[in-house]
Amino acid sequence: MIELTRRDIGRATLWMGAAAAWHRAAPALARAPSTISDEALLATVNPELREYARPMLAWRKGAPLSQNYRNIRAQSAGAAARPASDVPVSRRRVGVSRSVPDVTVYVINAGGENRPAILHTHGGGFVLGDAQSEIPGKEALAKALDCVIVTVDYALAPEATYRVSVEQNYAALKWLHENARSLGVDRRRIAVMGESAGGGHAALLAIVARDRGEVPVAFQCLVYPMLDDRTASSRMPAWPIGQLAWDAPANRFGWQSFLGEAPGTARVPVAAVPARTARLAGLPPAFIGVGSIDLFVDEDVAYAKRLIDAAVPAELHVVPGAFHGFDGVAAATSVARQFTLAKTNALRRAFGETATAV
Repeated sequence: MIELTRRDIGRATLWMGAAAAWHRAAPALARAPSTISDEALLATVNPELREYARPMLAWRKGAPLSQNYRNIRAQSAGAAARPASDVPVSRRRVGVSRSVPDVTVYVINAGGENRPAILHTHGGGFVLGDAQSEIPGKEALAKALDCVIVTVDYALAPEATYRVSVEQNYAALKWLHENARSLGVDRRRIAVMGESAGGGHAALLAIVARDRGEVPVAFQCLVYPMLDDRTASSRMPAWPIGQLAWDAPANRFGWQSFLGEAPGTARVPVAAVPARTARLAGLPPAFIGVGSIDLFVDEDVAYAKRLIDAAVPAELHVVPGAFHGFDGVAAATSVARQFTLAKTNALRRAFGETATAV
């Protein structure tokens, strides 16, 4: 049996985005014990992932995220591995507006000329995570793609709602575009990318950039993105979706914190929720990847279909029996490696480069 220690889980955050914080203190994301047996639930998990899923069963018995998110933040601080010595990283402050605080960004692998770039937003259910913990994993991606990555340390909810974090992320995107020459970036090849809540932020960035018409976005890479506040509030997924890792109570708390009001109602502001955006035409091409038992699978598949219906090129990957953040805790498995390769190749093609087989 595989035992996931806090140290193991901390290392996994380099690859997980949305799970960057909650895997180190996973009991806080627990839900009420199910009447379904643990073995029945594990039987729905991809065989390669079952031993990684088993430790999560105990996590379902703890206190809710709404009571423990501050403790999780404290426990997750400094969890990331050291940045690579051969990839340059710099910390910058970006101005936003008089009403929105400046935001910190980390610039990874800058230099050279006319290279592609990614504006990255981290995961954590809108209430957890930070950009600094993303640096080692994004260094590896920057090296693989020979690109520049700017990852944004946007303000977390509930201390700040979407009105703050969306503007901070957009300011970072605009800063990247305006400073492209000094960073060695080709303005025509700027993508947005994020995992989980960061995927939701990336989708919002693509929408805001289209509507404001100031920064052309070439591609959106959405990794199990958090797109719809109605999931687990006004729409409950079928079992076994959302039974492992990020679950329904955590999702409701994350959205309520981000919105500043109850999710799932007709009053929810469209500007905060990608899935509520009426018009998707004119958005950049997209990659969307998600597991079939991830809480977000239904909303992600629906969003991909809406993009396709709007004549937006969209590549959708649904991994059978994969739970939220599986590619982080089980990065060495073939199913996770295939998922990561599909994501990386989608970015390569978006940047006008040749996809690879390994």
